[in-house]
Formats: sequence, C-alpha cells, structure tokens
Amino acid sequence: MPTILLLVISNLFMTVAWYWHLKGGMEKPILLVILISWGIAFVEYCFAVPANRVGFASGWSAGQLKIAQEAIALIVFGGFMVTVLGEPLHWRHLAAFLCIMAAVGFLFIGRT
Repeated sequence: MPTILLLVISNLFMTVAWYWHLKGGMEKPILLVILISWGIAFVEYCFAVPANRVGFASGWSAGQLKIAQEAIALIVFGGFMVTVLGEPLHWRHLAAFLCIMAAVGFLFIGRT
C-alpha cells in the first residue's frame, strides 16, 4: 500500500508539472513554464523514487511497478482533465483505461 500511495502522490505532481500551463498559463514564456514545471517535477521525483524502491524491495518487479504507475497516471490525468481543463470524458477514455487495467492484471497474475 505505501507503494500505491507514493505513486498516486507522485502522479498528482507530475500531471500538474506537465499540464498546469494549458489552463491560464499559455501566455507565459515557454522557458518560465519549463522552469516551473521542473520545480514541480522535482517534488514528483521525491515520491516516485521511494515508491519504486519500496515496491521493488516488497517483491514487485520493474514491469509491475511501471504498469501500476501507468494505470495510476491515467486515473489521475482523467480527474485533472475533467476538473482542471474542463474536458469531458468519452467512452474512448474508458476503453483505453480498461486496456491498461487488463495489462495490469496480466503482469500481476501469478505474483507471489
């Protein structure tokens, strides 16, 4: 559970780092946007690196860590897309999410 929690926090920061400027920040100079995003991404790394170390030490494979991170990233991004960017969800989003969740299932089948 600590791995999942750390990955969720990490993805919250990374989603903000990548997409914050699309709503209200488009007039800012690109270099400033990059520097701000790097600062936010630094905080993301402070959660992502421990998440991967804790998960790996707990018996997760690198593939399991990566696919879990991708699934969490889609959930976090979906929420950000709707609440911050004001974009609607479509059936395509659900279909893509289900495909990623199937990939998660495949990597965790038989995990001891």
